[in-house]
Amino acid sequence: MTDSDLRAAAETALTQCHDLGSEETCLIITDDKRERIGEMLYTVASEITDDPVIVRYPPGPQHGAEPPEPIAAAFREADVFLAPTTKSLSHTRARGAACEAGARGATLPGITEDVFVTGLDADYEAIAAHSETVHEQVREADEIRVTSPQGTDITFAIADREWHLDTGIVHEPGDFSNLPAGEVFVSPESATGTYVVDGTMRPHGLLDADHQLTFEVEDGYVTEISDDEIRAQIETAAEEAGQDAYNLAELGIGTNVGVDELVGSVLLDEKAAGTVHIAIGDNASIGGETEAPLHLDGILREPTVYVDGVEIELPE
Repeated sequence: MTDSDLRAAAETALTQCHDLGSEETCLIITDDKRERIGEMLYTVASEITDDPVIVRYPPGPQHGAEPPEPIAAAFREADVFLAPTTKSLSHTRARGAACEAGARGATLPGITEDVFVTGLDADYEAIAAHSETVHEQVREADEIRVTSPQGTDITFAIADREWHLDTGIVHEPGDFSNLPAGEVFVSPESATGTYVVDGTMRPHGLLDADHQLTFEVEDGYVTEISDDEIRAQIETAAEEAGQDAYNLAELGIGTNVGVDELVGSVLLDEKAAGTVHIAIGDNASIGGETEAPLHLDGILREPTVYVDGVEIELPE
């Protein structure tokens, strides 16, 4: 990947997505495995503002694990932050506290140079429009049902939980997004049924055509997992969090029409238009009540989504 490719992606992130101002502080949080992306963001930020900062630390132990306290403190003091890291900081208390304090920014969990360049080569105003269209269809739902040809049939009770839009447009204090962006998501009150992941899920990446992961859910908790590696991850988290590690944490709908095929990156693939992703674990930072040291998304390629019994149209 050339420096010019990385520069173009960094410019999109800092200008179109964040509208970084010359008087604002800009914090880049990265780690030892994502240093080149972090350094390019810092370079471009340095050309816009006189107050850029970059901090680097070893990759965290798990997606959703809290960063060291000096990183959390830096989060809280920034006007704008971008966090290209190996392990996700999206669902951490540190990130949430930063936005509550008025910082705006984006996390780029598990980002690679290829995904950075591909995912930021997009019209984020158009992605925002598609997200708004989906949001209008789901925002007053009491119940969402998702099915798929692979065997998914799961029903989510939404209750009073708020739907969120991840559009990539992060211009107002407290705004937050993933980058690459493009989804509408909610932390459901409860869920019951079966879902079958046939797209991408950590630690496997992009699944082969004959590889599917099946999860049984009852009253908002995952009760059966077909895959040994994923089960082991959750069992390890349960040593700290107990049953909360099995929490059915998120339902998301991809709205990024620029992503026309899955590549094995959860960060990018969960945004692909027309897909659905379902996550296990922490949801305290997205409107839920469960704190857990993991957040595992699984992507469904061919979902059908029903809102209070009526099928809705998904972007393509």
